[in-house]
Amino acid sequence: METSIIKSQAYGKDRVRIVRVVRRADGWQEIADYSVCVLLSGEAFESSYTKGDNKLVVATDSQKNIVYYLGKTLPPCRVMVPEVFASEIAAFMVKKYSHVTTCHVKIITKPWERMMFDSKGHPHSFCREGKETRWTEAFVTRKGEGLGVRMNSGFYDLEVLKTTNSSFTDFWRDELTTLPEMADRVLSTKVLCQWTFVSDDLEALRAAPFDRIFAGAKRNTLDVFANDPRAWVHASVQSALYVMADRILNDFADVDDVYYALPNIHYFPFDLSKFGLKNLQADAQVYMPIADPSGYITATISRPPKGKI
Repeated sequence: METSIIKSQAYGKDRVRIVRVVRRADGWQEIADYSVCVLLSGEAFESSYTKGDNKLVVATDSQKNIVYYLGKTLPPCRVMVPEVFASEIAAFMVKKYSHVTTCHVKIITKPWERMMFDSKGHPHSFCREGKETRWTEAFVTRKGEGLGVRMNSGFYDLEVLKTTNSSFTDFWRDELTTLPEMADRVLSTKVLCQWTFVSDDLEALRAAPFDRIFAGAKRNTLDVFANDPRAWVHASVQSALYVMADRILNDFADVDDVYYALPNIHYFPFDLSKFGLKNLQADAQVYMPIADPSGYITATISRPPKGKI
């Protein structure tokens, strides 16, 4: 009976999520957000398939570490351009491990658009432009001789990120607390915003400036996230949520209340101390996005009852 042969092989690490932030002296910051796949191949690896011999297998966890290591140690110009970064990773693997014949690196970019205010780019706040979805629902109920209307409108999947001006400190601590205080951090969320109209006059409600309210709600959300000091001086997503909703209520008299859900999309500094590199706290430049678990902050903000203002 003939022995089967390996026609081709490759192995490695996929979906290595890495974010690199470049902070310039003038306050201008840049971000590169990648999903990296690294695959190694070569005849030397055949014995790991046919004989269970792992002596020459470079652990996929090591390959992941190399991506973060190079993200930290390479000059920014060699990381911020995906073609250059991919070639750097592949060349590093082939040069370091003499038994590697080919290293295949694929990088998928996760693009961020710089937020614009008054036709000027914001120095450190970004969004995934055009990805949010606008929606609405209406409930019309018979009320005696007339009709009562309740309408919910809003948007979801507005993904935003800022590389500074966010912190989380002075929170409750006990014997089960492990999270360190963070005087500055990357903050990202995928915004769900919903506002409610309530009326007994259907025709009057139909005349409300719905498009202007939608545009204003989105504008206020982005402006508070990026620019309003009340949203980060108090160092919590909760404070940002309240300021966003409060501005919508003050700008649009037709809106009765505003609901936000702001899940934390965590970007944690990757600990490179095992490789003699500082990348925590004030030294953080290379981050690992973490999908789960995540913080989840919600609230409904409404107008005070009449006579209790």
